[in-house]
Amino acid sequence: MANIFENLKLLKKDMEDRSWVIESFIFSYNNEDFIVLVKLFVENEKKKEKYALLKLEFLRQSDLKSSLQVEANSNALFIDTKRLREYFKIEYNENLGDILRQFKEYFSRFIPKEVVEDKTDEQLRAIVASLSKSDSENPNKLYCYQVRRNGCKSDGTLAQRSLYNDNKARILRPFLYSKLKKEKNISFCFSENENDENTNETILANWVKNKQ
Repeated sequence: MANIFENLKLLKKDMEDRSWVIESFIFSYNNEDFIVLVKLFVENEKKKEKYALLKLEFLRQSDLKSSLQVEANSNALFIDTKRLREYFKIEYNENLGDILRQFKEYFSRFIPKEVVEDKTDEQLRAIVASLSKSDSENPNKLYCYQVRRNGCKSDGTLAQRSLYNDNKARILRPFLYSKLKKEKNISFCFSENENDENTNETILANWVKNKQ
């Protein structure tokens, strides 16, 4: 079963090439559908497992609050057998080792080799919520109302927006993002109040005015 999750290595490379910090795909098992979030380790983020390649988060599509987080590489899921068995409702029996191997082989067939552009609304909501939490933001902040230039770092250079903020804007406001993506020193500001949201034209006009 060496490199049983080889697709994770290929997917990670494609995510890095596209500057995506998170990806998602659907996994069906035991008559249930799961949204699987694939997350890169970023900057100085610490790994629990030395040889982990990525983080995976399984979310029950019927109840997104029911989740299981796992570090993984191309050879293994780093999780104890009991937690994996209980989450996926795998009954205990004498052939449990064989059943778990079959589970991993089955799961490996669902892992894409590259970023999948076409996603369900549920997947997009799960991705945006995860990006917000990773950026220490309220996951209900979905409505962009302005962009702002980041402050200076200790060395005097301007701080760049986080990859989480970058990806969130790319998903929620693709046109606005396309106009400002090269401005690495600005962040996109989101509110949880829909009434705060501004149009692309207003945000861009205010950005130009504030630059003068």
